[in-house]
Amino acid sequence: MGTTTRLNTFWHKVQRWTTNCFSTTPTGLLSVESCLPPVSLLITHRQWLAALRIVCSPSIVNPATAHHHASCPSLSVPRAPDTTRALTWGLSSVYLPLHWRTPRPVPPIRNHLPVDAVAHRTLLFTHGLSKMPLINSHLVFPTSTLPSQPLMNNTYSALNKRVREAILEEWASLFLALGYYHHSPTLTPRPFMGLGKLIAGRIHQMRAGKSYLAAHPTWGSPDAYTSCLRCRLEPETFEHAIFSCPSKQHARSRLLHGVTDVGHQAPLWISLPLLKRLATIIIVTSTGFPHTIFPPTTPPSSPPLPLSPPRVPPPVFHVFSLAEV
Repeated sequence: MGTTTRLNTFWHKVQRWTTNCFSTTPTGLLSVESCLPPVSLLITHRQWLAALRIVCSPSIVNPATAHHHASCPSLSVPRAPDTTRALTWGLSSVYLPLHWRTPRPVPPIRNHLPVDAVAHRTLLFTHGLSKMPLINSHLVFPTSTLPSQPLMNNTYSALNKRVREAILEEWASLFLALGYYHHSPTLTPRPFMGLGKLIAGRIHQMRAGKSYLAAHPTWGSPDAYTSCLRCRLEPETFEHAIFSCPSKQHARSRLLHGVTDVGHQAPLWISLPLLKRLATIIIVTSTGFPHTIFPPTTPPSSPPLPLSPPRVPPPVFHVFSLAEV
């Protein structure tokens, strides 16, 4: 338990480094922004994937597959029971193979190998399948006695997809969305994360509601001044800073074509061209940056007049009189 806790602390630092978010960002929201699930879910996900590889491997290749009970829904023939004696060396004499068609007792009884318990969990994803597919079976078995290899590869990919969906469902149930944040968890990096760490970090901060915008208090108190420092008209939220602030109208009309919403269901978050336009206007207008480092500048409403050449004063001639000579 202590190791998991320390690993969880380190994992939060990895998530914060990935997103460049502030330490005040909630950890649940931080995991969703970084596309890195919590450690507990990540361990479960890796265990399920490892269990699928064990169950779907040929017993001739993987010894862990060979010692499964005969009730295991595998196309591979298990070895004789006495060949698993080395795996059970040092265990209690009451060791019993784990029967795959019998649900595990609750609480579980330690009368089987731990790898059996992990592999038994794959039954959660085998609904509709009478047999588990074999991966790389063409290397050890003739293909005439088995289903076609492309069919088994597609089935194995479908099982991996079910594992992925199960993790996402459990992740969504553990993550309590805040009132202003509704983005769904995903294991795939978001498209804007490839724009660069600096600009992607600003987008992460503004999406998370913890940024340098006045309406996103990060270090200050909740009673801090939240009006936009450029226009002084509305609270400086993510939507106001991108779409409503009058001081950015000139840049918005030139750079923000096609971007109309920054909500969680906006097409912006899956379109790389739109994300590039958003990144451009953030950089040009210094949106989301500290005002002390990048002071806001208001673009001119009309182009400046061309500079005229400097005016040279006419020469002055001095007339000398005879008396001065």
